[in-house]
Amino acid sequence: MYLRRWFLKVVLVLAVPVLLVAGATATIWYRLEAPGPLTQARDIVVPRGGLGTTADALAREGVIDDPLLFRLLALVTHKDGELRAGEFSFPTQARLAEVLHVLRTARPVQHRLTIPEGLTARQIVHLLNQATTLAGDSPAIEEGSLLPQTYAFERGTQRAAVTARAKGLMNKALADAWAARIPGLPLADAREALVLASIVERETAKPNERPRVAAVFLNRLRQGMRLQSDPTVVYAASDGAGVLDHPITRADLDHDSPFNTYKIKGLPPTPISAPGAASIQAVLHPETTDELYFVADGTGGHAFARTMEDHNRNVARWRALANPPAR
Repeated sequence: MYLRRWFLKVVLVLAVPVLLVAGATATIWYRLEAPGPLTQARDIVVPRGGLGTTADALAREGVIDDPLLFRLLALVTHKDGELRAGEFSFPTQARLAEVLHVLRTARPVQHRLTIPEGLTARQIVHLLNQATTLAGDSPAIEEGSLLPQTYAFERGTQRAAVTARAKGLMNKALADAWAARIPGLPLADAREALVLASIVERETAKPNERPRVAAVFLNRLRQGMRLQSDPTVVYAASDGAGVLDHPITRADLDHDSPFNTYKIKGLPPTPISAPGAASIQAVLHPETTDELYFVADGTGGHAFARTMEDHNRNVARWRALANPPAR
């Protein structure tokens, strides 16, 4: 009898800690997997500052309801990895296990900025300044130096970092395209190709027209003719803004500027916009044609001509469409 009581006492002494540990483990598991208080999925900025700062921020944003428990569970599961600061996306009713997993492994929220083809440097700076998820001042941008495309970044990325990426991509795209150019182009270097591509970019919005428009300008360069490109007039008259608040006037056409290709021969000293890769390719792989002229055709495209006589007829048609007789 004595031995039996002694055995039962030993079993109880050994079992109680095991039961306590099992109960605590079950409680932790339950709290890790229980639905959280977040009523809808949200992107939330988790600041730097340590575990307490993280817990307080998550509680304030409604992701968790017990900062102390969150800190305890983060410590218990610390071998799973460090908790990171940044902007993260949390699902509806995110369980504590999910919250910890997001903070340890999820990619921070990616924001996007699209630089459209044909913007001037001043327009791009304005676009950068309007992006509230970027930080820091916008650096000075050289005209035509950034490659137009969509750039992904994390909240708080410096504006200078985005422009540096865009500049690096433009340099690579231009170098690669120049290396693969067709022979015999009347262009001295890749820089001149970039300048002409910026004009082609502003001349037509139709992708299939770009190689043909580029060919016209290249033909004119070969023959020593002025390019007579309206977008260069706009750039000159707007002092680089790239837009006018009025149609082009005779005064604009007569405006003395190194960018006004009605007044100068050859190319402007710099690009007049940021050309896309397609416009660069069009300049370096133009259509085969001996056309020297083009004018708007009223449909968003252009009518092309080899002779001045044909061009004048196309201009007359365009003027008739633009200024129909009164009825």
